[in-house]
Amino acid sequence: MQGPCGCELKISAFVRPGWEHVAVSTPRRCPNWDEMCFVKDLFWDEEECVMQLHPPHSQYVNNSRYCLHLWRPTYRDIPMPSPSYVGVVGLSPADAASLFARMRATA
Repeated sequence: MQGPCGCELKISAFVRPGWEHVAVSTPRRCPNWDEMCFVKDLFWDEEECVMQLHPPHSQYVNNSRYCLHLWRPTYRDIPMPSPSYVGVVGLSPADAASLFARMRATA
């Protein structure tokens, strides 16, 4: 499938016991954020939370150099931190950059 950034995406979807799983790859690089968001929205509602996992190193499986995975458990909601832990809720990237620049200038 053609992705939003002009790169061809190979997408595989699976339902595993207790999990929904989508694998996304490209021919020459890992999928980027916009591509992963695009695929997430193909398979899940915009208000559903899905995740990419960084498992313990001892559990790594890497059969494809340029493949990333999306996961959603079917048996429970994914716990999420408060949006305010990420940044200032409701502030655009440009406004946030301006605010943080002013804060650094006065520090």
